[in-house]
Amino acid sequence: MHRGTWTNSPLLTRGPLVLRTAELEAAGVPDRTVRRRCAPGGPWQRLLPGVVLLHSGAPTDDQLLQGALLYGREDTSVTGLWALRRHGMERVPPPQDVHILIPHDRRVASMGFVHVERTRRLPRPHFRGDLPVAPVPRAVIDAARRLTDEDEIQAMMAESVQRRFCTTEMLARELDEAGRTGTALPRKALVPLLAGARSVAEADAWRLWRRSGLPPGHWNVPIFDANGNYVATADFWCDEIAFAWEIDSYRHHANLEDHRVTVARNARYVAAGIVVLQTLPSRLRTEPDQVLRELHAAFRTAQARPRPNVAIRRAA
Repeated sequence: MHRGTWTNSPLLTRGPLVLRTAELEAAGVPDRTVRRRCAPGGPWQRLLPGVVLLHSGAPTDDQLLQGALLYGREDTSVTGLWALRRHGMERVPPPQDVHILIPHDRRVASMGFVHVERTRRLPRPHFRGDLPVAPVPRAVIDAARRLTDEDEIQAMMAESVQRRFCTTEMLARELDEAGRTGTALPRKALVPLLAGARSVAEADAWRLWRRSGLPPGHWNVPIFDANGNYVATADFWCDEIAFAWEIDSYRHHANLEDHRVTVARNARYVAAGIVVLQTLPSRLRTEPDQVLRELHAAFRTAQARPRPNVAIRRAA
């Protein structure tokens, strides 16, 4: 290609804005030209060693992800928080870097905004747009191993299960295969979810119930009356005495429709003869002893009356 004619190359005029320097050289762009155009004040910029962004403005999220994948080379996939965002999860902390997985025998080091993890367990990626990302269970555990806030880990795990991106069993398998590095907090956070809790507040409630000395029960199970009519799906249910415990937040009742749904639920509890205790999530941490006293009082009330003819029904 003659001097200057590379400017008309389809790669530069219609191709992606993030390219490897090797691709530029193959298109006829001399190395000295790449260096000059990536110099301060130039029209291009180096995102990473061997990776160039063909404009000088701030890179978009997509361009950062594309750059990280090019840096890792073939068989690279995005995992962790960025992967979870691409899968559509919402309750994930803001990513601080792009976490990529590469083959174990590849010598590529973490650099700039990219955290490189070499692994013998490369997952089969899912494509979100044109970006290869790790499956949700792998991405959740990879993200959890690098977080230090148990609530963030629990919220992330709970969302992945509650929105049916994966199951608690899938998360447990990923944890087992991940080894020990960085898994202590994720293992602790997963225990209440394996028992049936589906949020940080319910995990707090699970721990408090274990402290109570009261009989074990079920989390998030649907309840039906004697005629088979649906009553509610209780956050916690003690089937022995037909006692329900609901962890109801102010935020959940911030709009009229949510409040209406809760009032209707409580009316069905009363009609079915079920004793129900409602607790604000914040009180599980700020007033745990008082909540324990309320639990014991409500439990005694439920024990003192004949058990109503209601039953739980587990999903098939």
